[in-house]
Amino acid sequence: MTSDGRPDPDQLLARVQEEEAKAARGKLKIFFGASAGVGKTYAMLGAARRQKELGTDVVIGVVETHGRKETEALITGLERLPLCEIPYRGSVLKEFDLDAALARRPALILMDELAHSNVAGSRHPKRWQDIHDLLAAGIDVYSTVNVQHLETLNDVVSGIAGIRVWETVPDRIFDEADEVVLVDLPPDDLLQRLKEGKVYLPQQAERAIRNFFRKGNLIALRELALRRTADRVDDEMLAYRRETSVATVWQTRDALLVCIGSGTGAERLVRTGARLAGRLEAPWHAVHVHTHSSEPEVERQRIVHALELSASLGAETATLVADDPVTALVDYAREQNLSRLLVGRDHPRPWRPWYRSMADRIGQAAPDLDVIQVARNEDARAARSPSTAAPAPGNWLAYLKAAAICAVATGLATPLAGVIELTNIAMLFLLAVLIVAMRLGRGPAVASSFLAVAAFDFFFVAPRFSFAVSDAQYLMTFAVMLSVALITGQLTARYKQHADVATQREARARALYEMARDLSAALLPMQIAEACDRFLSVEFGAQAALLLTDAGDHLQVETVSAKGRSGSPPIVDEGVARWAFDHGEAAGLSTDTLPGSPLLYLPLKAPMRTRGVLAIAPRDPLRVQGPEARRQLDTFASLVAIAVERMHYVEVAQSTLLQMESESLRNSLLAAISHDLRTPLSVLVGLAESIRLTQPPPTDDQARLAGTLKEEALRMSVKVNKLLDMARLQAGKIQLNRQWQPLEEIVGSALMATAAPLAAHSVSAVLPDDLPLIEIDAVLIERVLCNLLENAAKFTPAGTHISISAAVRGSEVDVWVDDSGPGFPKGREEAIFEKFERGARESATPGVGLGLAICRAIVAAHGGSIHAENRAGGGARFVFSLPRGMPPTTAEEIVVPADGGTP
Repeated sequence: MTSDGRPDPDQLLARVQEEEAKAARGKLKIFFGASAGVGKTYAMLGAARRQKELGTDVVIGVVETHGRKETEALITGLERLPLCEIPYRGSVLKEFDLDAALARRPALILMDELAHSNVAGSRHPKRWQDIHDLLAAGIDVYSTVNVQHLETLNDVVSGIAGIRVWETVPDRIFDEADEVVLVDLPPDDLLQRLKEGKVYLPQQAERAIRNFFRKGNLIALRELALRRTADRVDDEMLAYRRETSVATVWQTRDALLVCIGSGTGAERLVRTGARLAGRLEAPWHAVHVHTHSSEPEVERQRIVHALELSASLGAETATLVADDPVTALVDYAREQNLSRLLVGRDHPRPWRPWYRSMADRIGQAAPDLDVIQVARNEDARAARSPSTAAPAPGNWLAYLKAAAICAVATGLATPLAGVIELTNIAMLFLLAVLIVAMRLGRGPAVASSFLAVAAFDFFFVAPRFSFAVSDAQYLMTFAVMLSVALITGQLTARYKQHADVATQREARARALYEMARDLSAALLPMQIAEACDRFLSVEFGAQAALLLTDAGDHLQVETVSAKGRSGSPPIVDEGVARWAFDHGEAAGLSTDTLPGSPLLYLPLKAPMRTRGVLAIAPRDPLRVQGPEARRQLDTFASLVAIAVERMHYVEVAQSTLLQMESESLRNSLLAAISHDLRTPLSVLVGLAESIRLTQPPPTDDQARLAGTLKEEALRMSVKVNKLLDMARLQAGKIQLNRQWQPLEEIVGSALMATAAPLAAHSVSAVLPDDLPLIEIDAVLIERVLCNLLENAAKFTPAGTHISISAAVRGSEVDVWVDDSGPGFPKGREEAIFEKFERGARESATPGVGLGLAICRAIVAAHGGSIHAENRAGGGARFVFSLPRGMPPTTAEEIVVPADGGTP
């Protein structure tokens, strides 16, 4: 609302834009209940059938009837979308098909159980996220949820019922719903439904009654559901009042507004308000109105302490800026729909019979509000109000300056007496009053008004140099002149104070902008610390120190301070800083935790996680106290946290880029070395073979040396080929020759190729007869099996058993190799797939540690995955999964190789 009672144009524009955004989205209607069995799904289906009768396109996405006949009867006649099948741990589960719903695009879709968790493999982990996509597509949604599934009430319900519910939904989804329908059922009726088998099967119902569905639990859950619904209705009512600019207060529920003023009775007023709000179980607010008048430092601190006390006792606090405190308080009460105001009782002032107390003025301005007066304590009774207190010694100088300005005006007007009209001389005195009001404030302006009228009468109105008046009309002139001087002086002082406040706010906003600009360009912790130090030193006269986290998100003890600052950096208490970091709350100076600390510790809470702690050491502790200062410091800490998180991600990006470049360089080097080594190795193999075939035949020693040379050259050739293959796979230069192949043939080829390494082990292959054809590169998959078999032979004792097995799992085919060796060290299951990673036993044998890395690269190129695990009975297992695909259905579709080999 504007000052003249008309709606604010900015609020109207924001409301129109919000309504346009809502019009493009679907509407969410939630059927809300205290527990299962109250009839939420039944009510939802009933509402859907009524919409169907009105011609609405209604579709069932997911509805859980739990075998209830009366609920299943309501489904008849409603279209039901088929569910999609998702493989999960060897079985196939059915879930809501979001893509089918978006393609069908009905006007209304029913989505039971809002808090449901989808099966792994679905597009979203939660059903409420599916509903979010439906709403964004303009589809209306009906859904159901119980009170125990709301995130903020989850721990409350678990404390009541003793059972933790793991499926939850954020409260914002509930609050942002377009409509919530409470489906209520008394506990006795619900227990009767359980006994009749209308909620669960008889055996399940008996267990439920003994555990979760005890009558006391149901009563508590019902109260929670009713209260949560009442809170939502209250929010809707407030939103409606703001939209329609309702001026009167609707006393739909008890709500208190504590009006904090100056004086020592503020704390007693706050405590009384907190006790009254607790008895009524009502929300309450605490507000102070700053009227631009100068407040002594003692009173300002008293007000700040009262607001902090209110916040600690559960009140919503605010500081309003207005000329008339009564108007500001009434407007705030009506905006927040607060029906009762608590004010301190004003004491009689016999010397001011025209004075009206704050309670009387509020009662006259708002007859629809209840005003409660709280007695002040003895200290407040003895204290004088600012309006009656004598000016502080520092203010006497302002009054002297006002008198001097009036004297100067008199001196300037004296030579003009008799030259210009007295009305013009009066204007000169009015100008002096305006100057006093602009420069010195309200009090000196009032004093200068009286001085100006007195000087005008004494020095310029006949008879001069006397306060006597010869003409009665000058009395009217004096009265008008005094009134004009008082009014213009007060208006000028008021608008000057407004301008001063606006200037202060603009300076704070500019300081935050400059600080945000400096932080956006910071790339090092030292630069962030320097920006913090500049801002805090200018705005709060304080020094700053940063405590950041390490790579493991642990708070570091070493502080980061600005370079080149005057004086030593602040001494940080590690214990207080760690408490602020662990709890995510402010600690130290002017807080509820360790307030005796000379430093204020603010956690740097970034969007992803807490990034550290900002320690602030003010020279004057009073400058960082109060709600307004804390809000500015909290905003500053948030900007610093975002800058630190941005710096973290810059480091991650640089590290990733460096890793990619080094990986590319290493692959290029490996490819070059491999190419250069293959030719000499081929020559060595040929030379060794030729030595064995020379005539006359070589001696036994020569033949043995030639055989050893050939074996080592062949072994080196295998290593070089692995290096070259790894480089090609990493560079993506290998094109897969995919063909439909039977897995049995590939396993047989791999066993034949590894016959020598497996000679000391017993090997078996257990493959089901119904294995489908899979579209793979047979040569590369055979390489994977060979590497896994060789690895198993290398790490298992001679005489142990090695087996190969396979099975179909949904849309994938799993193949695994089992051995009877020592298995993997805990936590090393993933590390063994890294390049050049070698096991403890392998480090004593020839090898480069690329076999398993090549396996992972080949399987990934086929769109599959591979992992290692320890078997329950001992030994290791390597499992790789390949997409099953759609195999050919006729013989003509099978591609036969040109050499006539196996397809």
